[in-house]
Amino acid sequence: MDSTALGDRLGVALLSLGLSTLAASSLLAQEQTQSAKPRLERVAEFPHQVTGVTVSRDGRIFVNFPRWTEDAPVSVAELMKDGSLKPYPDAEWNGWRNAKKDLISPSDHFVCVQSVVADQRGNLWVVDAAAPAQGAVVAEGPKLVQIDLKSNRVVRVYSFGDSVAPQASYLNDVRLSPDGNFAYLTDSGARGAIVVVDLGTGDARRVLDGHPSTQPEKGLVVQADGHDLRRPDGRGIEFAADGIALSPDGSLLYWQAIKGKTLYRIPTKALQTDGLRGKDLALSVEPYGANGVADGLLIAPGSGRLYITSPEDNAIRLRDLSGAHTKPSTLIQDERLRWPDTFAQGADGTVYVTTSRIQDSAFFKPDAPPALTTQLWRLEGTAAGEEATGSLPATPVPATK
Repeated sequence: MDSTALGDRLGVALLSLGLSTLAASSLLAQEQTQSAKPRLERVAEFPHQVTGVTVSRDGRIFVNFPRWTEDAPVSVAELMKDGSLKPYPDAEWNGWRNAKKDLISPSDHFVCVQSVVADQRGNLWVVDAAAPAQGAVVAEGPKLVQIDLKSNRVVRVYSFGDSVAPQASYLNDVRLSPDGNFAYLTDSGARGAIVVVDLGTGDARRVLDGHPSTQPEKGLVVQADGHDLRRPDGRGIEFAADGIALSPDGSLLYWQAIKGKTLYRIPTKALQTDGLRGKDLALSVEPYGANGVADGLLIAPGSGRLYITSPEDNAIRLRDLSGAHTKPSTLIQDERLRWPDTFAQGADGTVYVTTSRIQDSAFFKPDAPPALTTQLWRLEGTAAGEEATGSLPATPVPATK
């Protein structure tokens, strides 16, 4: 055999070996990816409809229960290690009731809490929309409450008047600037908006009120279980600006309507400029690609990736925020994720999510019980965890019976 033929045969053998190695490597990578997919683990089950969840730096878990189809006995609670719920910060703040609304002051009691968020400065922030059944706003009720997690005491109440939380508003969720100077809230009510609060002065401004980015998308119908989700009178989901997320450095605020597919963002410097309002502020709003119908949003610290709840698909999606052209991919889909609602992330990077089961509520199913059983879940697995600031692990909590 001459040297040329020998070289050809050797080349073919090496090429074959290389392709086999490449194929094996590809297969191994696929198997590793599949094994790295997060697992859904139930943390707790509640006898009432839950929406918000948050985890403090030292692993304490807090949840809230809005007054939607029932007069929830507790609005804000700490989830204890044994799975029980402790009214937070105390029973008095949780003492307001629909039937006693003329006897209990709404300014220093929780009326209809929609979300809770723990910051990195040792505070718990509570958003009180003060609109039971997503109806009339209780006068003097809308507020943002700051609670010191060390003393477990309310340290400040930011009350919102009609100019910030008018009738038909529904304050939904909040994000805090890393420097502790500003809070940003979404209003998912009849006329969506963003609320900007100067936490130093207490001044609050309602911006992008009626702007297309904060409104429900016309012609879109939210589905559940493969069918249009409608109330008995034919009305569908009409929630405006709802999901909200803040870039880790605090420079960009993201949001979208539930009845909408588009994610929007704006530089927070524009929101912090008092003189920038109306059309001038609207020029700073940027459509940032399509998420599909979504409720909760979370940007994992240090990752540049956005977690997205997908209630139509009983799923959680993940999206790279490097450009507006990027598309979300499904991280986990599970029938137990019945209307995944709100995200939280522990100091160890573990992602938590509530399922509020909105499609099963009496709003859409008149024969449903007023009180729904709902759940808190966590995503177990390397794909769910992100490198986060802090080193304290989230407290393991058993499921309630």
